[in-house]
Amino acid sequence: MVGAGAIGGLLAVKLAQSGHELSVVVRGANLAAVREHGMVLRQQDGSESRALLRASDNIAELGPQDVVILAMKAHQLPPVAAQIPALLGPDTLIVTAQNGVPWWYFHKHGGPHEGQRVESVDPGGVVSAALDVGRVIGCIVYPACEMAAPGVVQHIEGNRFSLGELDGQSTPRIQALAEAMRAAGFKTPISADIRSELWVKLWGNLSFNPISALSHATLADICAFAPTRELAANMMREAQSVGERLGVTFKVSLERRIDGAAAVGQHKTSMLQDLESGRPIELAALVGSVLEMGRLTDTPTPTIAAVHALAALLARSVQERGGSLRIASAAR
Repeated sequence: MVGAGAIGGLLAVKLAQSGHELSVVVRGANLAAVREHGMVLRQQDGSESRALLRASDNIAELGPQDVVILAMKAHQLPPVAAQIPALLGPDTLIVTAQNGVPWWYFHKHGGPHEGQRVESVDPGGVVSAALDVGRVIGCIVYPACEMAAPGVVQHIEGNRFSLGELDGQSTPRIQALAEAMRAAGFKTPISADIRSELWVKLWGNLSFNPISALSHATLADICAFAPTRELAANMMREAQSVGERLGVTFKVSLERRIDGAAAVGQHKTSMLQDLESGRPIELAALVGSVLEMGRLTDTPTPTIAAVHALAALLARSVQERGGSLRIASAAR
């Protein structure tokens, strides 16, 4: 598990409890906590469970694995991509459990954009150069989780992780992976069209995440407030136009997707959580990548561009102030 934050921690604890030998790549206070006490998972009902995991901040020392799950944010992958091959044996799978448009999107895609690099998530091609796309299994992450404390994951809702081969095939390797995850208690369907499912998830991420970061509002609040609900809907309409020009089929309605987000309740999006913690936000993967695909397909995306500009300025301002959300008044 490369990245044992909220989602990586949820996966790691439950997979370890089902009998698998788990190693996690984690840093800072989380590393110290996992080494001392293991990873703790708090369930929705308040119960806790714990798994003792091999933890390191040095990818190379963990050695070849059967499956490598990339559970860090998309912008955290390029700096470490060249280190991932140290974890790979002859048949090792790479599972991309990340939000947003993945670096492999146009690989095994077919059509006029086959092999096109998505610069927003693979700057300079460093990820695609380091990782063999033939090993990759796509994964759509649905659970909502938060880090309650170093080494402590709070599971808010959801247990679904959809898997898909990039060419839509149902292979023995993906079937074995899905069975292992089901045995750990996850709902793990195998998708024959992982990109269309990816876009339905992305629909919400590209809108609710930056709106949440800009407004400091939860999913329920954004959906209940008519102006922000309509803002999200406009962003989603533009994104749907982009996706459909790339051959994507949206199998749920826009309103149903918004209602699904509202049902999660008073949950802070991952982007808002990162902002409040002074961490970089995953703007490129969730929003910038959609703008890039809009340009590629000559699809207008003015609302997405406006929200992206505001969120990008916010992210820069926070970074320049060392993670502070408070802007001090200028001396007079």
